[in-house]
Amino acid sequence: MSMKLYVGNLPFSVTEKDLEKLFSSYGEIEEATVISDKFSGRSKGFGFVTFKDDEAGKKAIKEMNGKDVEGREIKVNEARPMDPDRKPRRNFRRDRYWF
Repeated sequence: MSMKLYVGNLPFSVTEKDLEKLFSSYGEIEEATVISDKFSGRSKGFGFVTFKDDEAGKKAIKEMNGKDVEGREIKVNEARPMDPDRKPRRNFRRDRYWF
């Protein structure tokens, strides 16, 4: 069974290949994704790594959480599904603009 990990506080320079390389020593990776802004294309500083094996994922969490990557202490834990009741974020405040 596969296990998906959340990886936060990533340096903005980290690519999907870098992320896969960081975690590849723990087991076979199905997918490594760095989340980026849809307008600028810049990394948002977090991503996801999916391992084919639960044990590899647990070991990666234990050993990688808090590790220094390019001067930033990354956060690694098991990914949770998005809350369906979550309201979308607004990029601007309506009360600051006149319509």
